[in-house]
Amino acid sequence: MADQSFTLSELKNAVTQFNEDRDWAQYHSPRNLAMALSVEVAELLELFLWSTDEGPQPPVASRIPKVKEELADVAICLLNLVNRMEIDLSDAVLSKLETNAEKYPVDKSRGRLEKSTEL
Repeated sequence: MADQSFTLSELKNAVTQFNEDRDWAQYHSPRNLAMALSVEVAELLELFLWSTDEGPQPPVASRIPKVKEELADVAICLLNLVNRMEIDLSDAVLSKLETNAEKYPVDKSRGRLEKSTEL
């Protein structure tokens, strides 16, 4: 399974089935899922704690497999929230990219770090 590629829809379905098999959807309120997502992102950040900008990322090589696991946890939480809120994630991402393209035109923002209001 790990060597296969899946569509976003297939991943959403797999996450839904996993939760249904365990009757966990009852705990998946949008608030709880948003908090869980925040926790999982914090666990990912912890793996990079005390890294220097010019040093290895993460600072300890043995953490690399854990980064993969935490990224998966973040994605699973996000897909749970997307499913619960009945949001089309592909549509949301493409729409946000359009909005950001207007806020950050290439000719003004390429290679710049400023927010759109500062360009």
